[in-house]
Amino acid sequence: MLVERTGAVLKYVPACSATGGFDLDAFEALVTPNTKFVSMQHVSNVLGCINPVEKIVEIVRSKAAPGAKIMLDACQSVPHMGVDVQKLDVDFIAASGHKMCGPTGIGFLWGKESILNSLAPYKGGGEMIDEVYMDHSTYAPAPARFEAGTPAIAQAIGLGAAIDYLNKIGMDRIHDYEVELADYLRRRLEEVEGVTVLGPPVGTERAALCAFVSDSVHPSDLGTFLDVEGVAIRAGHHCCQPLHRALGYSHSARASLYFYNTKEDVDDFISVLEDTLKFFGSLGGDAIEESGSEDDFVPLF
Repeated sequence: MLVERTGAVLKYVPACSATGGFDLDAFEALVTPNTKFVSMQHVSNVLGCINPVEKIVEIVRSKAAPGAKIMLDACQSVPHMGVDVQKLDVDFIAASGHKMCGPTGIGFLWGKESILNSLAPYKGGGEMIDEVYMDHSTYAPAPARFEAGTPAIAQAIGLGAAIDYLNKIGMDRIHDYEVELADYLRRRLEEVEGVTVLGPPVGTERAALCAFVSDSVHPSDLGTFLDVEGVAIRAGHHCCQPLHRALGYSHSARASLYFYNTKEDVDDFISVLEDTLKFFGSLGGDAIEESGSEDDFVPLF
């Protein structure tokens, strides 16, 4: 949308075929003195890789246009690890509430105070003004200038309670436990015949999620059959259609874990997955072809 409004040139960083993650060399080659804005994920919700934010920031600060801004999508990292905004030195961070035990319909945008206060409001209404005159208005300091009208009060209270809950457990404890769970999930999926896991190989630290594809069963069929057995996975393109196309797939299935999951949950998932694959294998033929074109599949989420 920004490209359509401004005529900016949009460039994409490819995934590294060797590491299954962010291609830092390719990124550095794309950054020029004309680069004014860089947006990236902290953790990929498909590949599960943890992107080297500190190195990316260093490249941007040294090679991009003076004053270039960096936006970090931390939706997949804030709920799972400690995130130090001062250490990362990005300009903006966004995260969502429902991924961190909070309500739906709320998230947050963190930004450096000086930058936020230099930006014009995008919406008018109560609480975002400072002084109102007949011919002009002045605006409240951030964050109020971006929060016109009645806020999502109940959701904000719920998100605050969720943050307190996570902090009480301890983000370092959550992260350390999920690293162990992620490694176990990745290794168990490696044992399943006919399944290809997307992202970094076994032994590489990753987020506690694995997106995968089957040689013969469509992700939507896997999701439906596993759901019947009480195992919840997600099937679709996970809001990452260009990435799936680059990897040679239209969709994938994804198993995601959080601190409340256990290795026993992973074992149950693997058992049901193997049983489902065997069932489709007993039918003969190619389940993907028989269910129609993959392009006909419309993911629910």
